[in-house]
Amino acid sequence: MNPRLFGTSGIRGVANVEVTPLLTLKVGAALASEFEGGAVVVGRDTRLTGEMLEAALCAGIASCGADAKTLGVVPTPTIAYLTRELEADTGVSITASHNPPQYNGLKLFDSTSMAYTEERERQLEEQMERGGLAFSTWETVGAVEVTEARWIYVDALAESVDLDRRWRVACDLFNGATCTVVPEVFEEVGCEATLLNAQPDGCFPAGDPEPTSESLRRLGRMVEAYGAEIGFGFDGDGDRMMPVDERGRVPSPDRVLAAYAGHVVTEKGSGVVVTHVGASMCVEEAVRKAGGSVVRTPVGDVSIAEAVRRHGAVFGGEPVGAWIHPNVHLCPDGVLSALKLMEALEGEEKTLAEFVADVPEYPILRAKLECPNRRKPVVMDAVAARCGDAFDIHSVSKVDGVRLDLGDGWALIRPSGTEPVIRLTVEARDRRRAEGLMALSRGFVMDLLEGET
Repeated sequence: MNPRLFGTSGIRGVANVEVTPLLTLKVGAALASEFEGGAVVVGRDTRLTGEMLEAALCAGIASCGADAKTLGVVPTPTIAYLTRELEADTGVSITASHNPPQYNGLKLFDSTSMAYTEERERQLEEQMERGGLAFSTWETVGAVEVTEARWIYVDALAESVDLDRRWRVACDLFNGATCTVVPEVFEEVGCEATLLNAQPDGCFPAGDPEPTSESLRRLGRMVEAYGAEIGFGFDGDGDRMMPVDERGRVPSPDRVLAAYAGHVVTEKGSGVVVTHVGASMCVEEAVRKAGGSVVRTPVGDVSIAEAVRRHGAVFGGEPVGAWIHPNVHLCPDGVLSALKLMEALEGEEKTLAEFVADVPEYPILRAKLECPNRRKPVVMDAVAARCGDAFDIHSVSKVDGVRLDLGDGWALIRPSGTEPVIRLTVEARDRRRAEGLMALSRGFVMDLLEGET
């Protein structure tokens, strides 16, 4: 059974409709019931409903005898890092990441700084369903304490990199949680930073807080106008980073991921890199060329973090800019990733455009086909059973959906976890082959949807 409350990145939904104070209170009480007299670190992004949900969460935590240490508005990776550093039992980020302002959610972290696994989420949900909440007597309820610890995270990031020169940097903060740390971090490492949308605002007047090739165009113009050497866009809760090169262009995120992964492996001499099933095959090529190997996981940073820890990986990341640097902590961290990318560029004496130049850009095509949720398991069973009839397959992976290695490309067929659709992703070395693979994949799945499956 999959968790019903939790998705690929915690609990998320429309605030006061799906994610209510009552639900949040119950989550807080269930967490506190696991720890007798323990502590929970709590932080939030800039959303207008954050304070409301924070109050409910802390009430639930205190009602079952644990202490809530509130950090205020800080990025999600700050919460993850400080959960470990403050020796708390767990941490909660009240955030909906890059979603529109009407959304909010909860993302949970264990004492090692890693997001809750699916198994741990399931256990918590079952506890909430059973009503197994250990409410305290009046004299043993927990405390709610404002905790000024952001500086610990800022100092840790500054100490994690060694930059020899004063970089000229432009950043778009999208009015999100990174507004509370980016100015201090970049000042500490000696960067000359020009900031855009650097005022915390839960209405997100600059647009949905998601750095994409489209939304980063304004940052590209700023990079050009101010003569910056590089630009960075951060999502609403700061666990993602997308760079803009010195010419104001947004390079392929798969190529940036591949180039940086290859750099890390080269620096280490070898090592494992973790990414998910939908990332470009250029990641494997760059990592293998550097002497390393790649492990692929289901989509989602929690799966990547689990695999990073399990395999002792040197790096893990998704093309959306969620990068994990295990030598610092196990949560994707956009601000840390920006610093690490600059350190890599400085070490190789390259601009970002030069850094990705040796990584080939292969065409990746995506599509989706409507499929009722109740039919997804049967359809996917049929995909796995019959794919050999439609494709000339080198190997098959069922880590997340069905991923077909076709030698000169690949096709991924997987059920969406958020919509009643089957998602199709294909990649090949040239566009004509990619279009052929997409047509083949689409026809194959449509035949199954229209059949008796």
